[in-house]
Amino acid sequence: MFAFPFSFIQLNCTFFPLSLSLSISISLTHTQTNSSNPNLFNFLLFHIHSFISRKPGTKTNPLQKLCFVFISLISSLSHFMIFSSSFSMKEAEHQMQMAIPYLFRCPISLDLFKDPVTLCTGQTYDRSSIEKWLSAGNLTCPVTMQKLHDPTIVPNHTLRHLIHQWLQFGHQFDSDYLETIQSLSSLKHILESNDSSLDSKLDALNKIQVLSQESSSSSRNSCLLQLGFMPLLLELVFGKLEAQLSEVYIKVAEQALFCIIKLLSLGEFESLNALKEESKFLSFLVLFKQGTSVVKMNLCFLIEAISSSTETKQLFAMLGKSNVLLQEIFELVVTEQNDLASDSGIRAIWAFCSLEFNIEFLIKGGTMDVLIEYISGIERRESSLAAMAMATIEKLLGVESGKEALIKNPNAMKALVKMVFRVSDHQGSESAIESLMIICHGCLQAREEAISAGVLTQLLLLLQSQCSGRTKTKARMLLKLLRSKWNEDPKHV
Repeated sequence: MFAFPFSFIQLNCTFFPLSLSLSISISLTHTQTNSSNPNLFNFLLFHIHSFISRKPGTKTNPLQKLCFVFISLISSLSHFMIFSSSFSMKEAEHQMQMAIPYLFRCPISLDLFKDPVTLCTGQTYDRSSIEKWLSAGNLTCPVTMQKLHDPTIVPNHTLRHLIHQWLQFGHQFDSDYLETIQSLSSLKHILESNDSSLDSKLDALNKIQVLSQESSSSSRNSCLLQLGFMPLLLELVFGKLEAQLSEVYIKVAEQALFCIIKLLSLGEFESLNALKEESKFLSFLVLFKQGTSVVKMNLCFLIEAISSSTETKQLFAMLGKSNVLLQEIFELVVTEQNDLASDSGIRAIWAFCSLEFNIEFLIKGGTMDVLIEYISGIERRESSLAAMAMATIEKLLGVESGKEALIKNPNAMKALVKMVFRVSDHQGSESAIESLMIICHGCLQAREEAISAGVLTQLLLLLQSQCSGRTKTKARMLLKLLRSKWNEDPKHV
């Protein structure tokens, strides 16, 4: 590249091609523009002009030859720089294209997002691409193929901001954050791909779990949410469920549910409405039936989270009306050896009680008997939700069918009396007293059973304890209520 013009001039200085003349003119212009010494430029220009315009046969001035060779060299360098600059721009553009994080690419065009928008399924696309898809008459999400119950597209300002930062700062962009984006990008690709095995997906989920538990987990969890992991995880767990779940799939479900619950702590509930689809709702029930205690526990946490949001009100009502689900939760509370799993079942039952129209359904399904059995075995449990179980019983006693269900249970009064005072703690004491007051008010049989179970002794012990003044006040009210029966039958004194 450098030797050609130089050698050419040395061999035949009398021949001067037009193209080379133009090149020298360009080089001279560039030199003039950037030169700090205009006199030197004029000197070179004079001798080059003399060399070009000389008559044939005229003896060439050696200085003119030297100037011409010098300018030819500048021309060659200029050509090389222009070529290199063009090559570098193309190479940089190619490298940038290759370096675009996967999560910054539109799933349809595979190009960098220009105007990212999100569908009701939680998937994000470039506005122009998804509008073309929808205008063609498609009523499904291109990635998940779910039917769009709402065709509205919502601008994804968070993703747009991330891309803007990435473009603006370039190599100065937070390397750790960019590394996180790239890492999550590859993990998401594995989870989305139909070619990925369950083992590879399990490995990806394990890595996501580790990321979410690190010191900077809040920002990473937020990033997971912003980049559309929630609908992907829900699809992974409840999308295509086989009749008989494999061991590997159950492990995948365990990890995916753990990640879903982590993301729910950031307030993302809308995506959960995907479970209203019949196939996914059935998958929820199958998974509760065939899953491990860890899966069932996480599903109970999911129920509790669904109950806490107005965005998932309809979904929660659907879950609350499912007798199959209710019976599975009952079995978890009563038969599960894992105390944490049993407690998660109590949380789910308490959540269902928040639906006023669901109270009768819960009582009819046998909730009262399950709760009585749970509090009867409190002393055998290392940890328990005694207070919540008692508060649930108190809630159910607000209707006549609840009172009838408790009176019919032969172990109910003993269990309630035992909860009035416990040496270990006073959790549930207030609800136990309140429940006894409700059931004993106007029911002689209930009063007799309570006194026979030793309620008077329990109340006196409670009044001498360090319990709250509110609890002591209610204890005195119950004593007053029982006094009539006490006076009629002194043998109980």
